[in-house]
Amino acid sequence: MIGFLGEYEATMDAKGRFLLPAGFKKQLSEEGASQFVINRGIEACLSLYPMQSWEPIFAEVSKLNDFDPKVRQFRRYFLNGATQLELDTAGRLLIPKALMEYAGLEKDVVLVSAVNKIEIWDASKYKMFFESFSPESYSNLANEVMNKNDEKLKS
Repeated sequence: MIGFLGEYEATMDAKGRFLLPAGFKKQLSEEGASQFVINRGIEACLSLYPMQSWEPIFAEVSKLNDFDPKVRQFRRYFLNGATQLELDTAGRLLIPKALMEYAGLEKDVVLVSAVNKIEIWDASKYKMFFESFSPESYSNLANEVMNKNDEKLKS
C-alpha cells in the first residue's frame, strides 16, 4: 500500500492544470507514477488516488450489494465525477471543470496527504478549515479516535 506524507501549495493555470509537487512524486512507485483517478472528496475538496490505491477501493465498492438503496446512493455519489488522469509531459495534472466547481478551486490550491490519497483543497478554504479548529478540539478528537483504535486492539 502506498502512503503519503506532506502538504504542498500549488498554483493552477487558467485551464485548471497544476504541477504535481516533487515531494509527492518522490513518494510514488515507479510503475504507477503517472496514472491517477480524481473524484469528489467527502468534504469540499477533491481526492487524488494513484491507480494502485484506487483499484482496491474500486474493487470493494464493486462488491457491494446493488439491491441495497444505500449502496446505490453511495456509489453514485462516490463514483460521480471520478476521472482517470495522467501526468502530461510537463508533470501537470488537468482537473475537470465540474470537479473544480465542486471543490471551489480557484487559483491557489493546497495538496495534502491523506494516507493512500492526496486531497486537493482551495487554499483559502483549507486555511479556514484549520482556523475553525482549536487545539482543544483537536486534542478531544484525537483522544476519541485513537481510543477507539485501542479498544479494537483489545477486543
